[in-house]
Amino acid sequence: MRTFVIGDIHGAYRALVQVLERASFDYANDKLICLGDVADGWSETYECFEHLFKIKNLEYVMGNHDYWLFDWLEKGASPIIWTEQGGKASLASYMKYSPSDWKRHKDFLAQANTYYWDKENRMFVHAAVSKEGRDIDDVDKQFLCWDRWMWDERNNIEKIEPYKEIYVGHTSIYRFSHLPLNYGNVWFMDTGCGWEGKLSMMDIDSKKVYQSDEVKTLYPNEHGR
Repeated sequence: MRTFVIGDIHGAYRALVQVLERASFDYANDKLICLGDVADGWSETYECFEHLFKIKNLEYVMGNHDYWLFDWLEKGASPIIWTEQGGKASLASYMKYSPSDWKRHKDFLAQANTYYWDKENRMFVHAAVSKEGRDIDDVDKQFLCWDRWMWDERNNIEKIEPYKEIYVGHTSIYRFSHLPLNYGNVWFMDTGCGWEGKLSMMDIDSKKVYQSDEVKTLYPNEHGR
């Protein structure tokens, strides 16, 4: 079994399929850790989740856009801050299907975690761990899926304790690099799939990276986020 981590997908179903195919991903045996923000941006959020459901060994970490999607699925909430940051595309995606088909997605997100900590002492979180070294269970979920201190202070990172490695998404780094970036023991995985970049997936043992085409070429009639 290989273990992979994937950055923010943002509704780019075609990019998701590409990276899985390029890695020869085994849906029954390989493991995928998704760093959240599957929602919002390109037009196929619903299809992204349906495809992820095919993966037997899936670990899912909630992102800030996933919380917005969940609030809409559960309560019908659609704040402007969401719809103007890719939420309109998610709404359009779901409207292609019956509300009875949405329940599985709502239930999935309701049970998703705010982080994943594996047996190798590797931490997977959407945005950041505590700057003060607090136990992750004592950190507010909004901080875990929104804060950018690790990116802002990346050049000063040597090792964030107590973790062997930390993998985060959230901050699109495609203006700095087309590949995931490593500072200290932190890997930044969001290579701009929701914008002008590519979707990146990494084998966390070999550190080999698999990428999609530039997502705008996969959705030539759309604008993404």
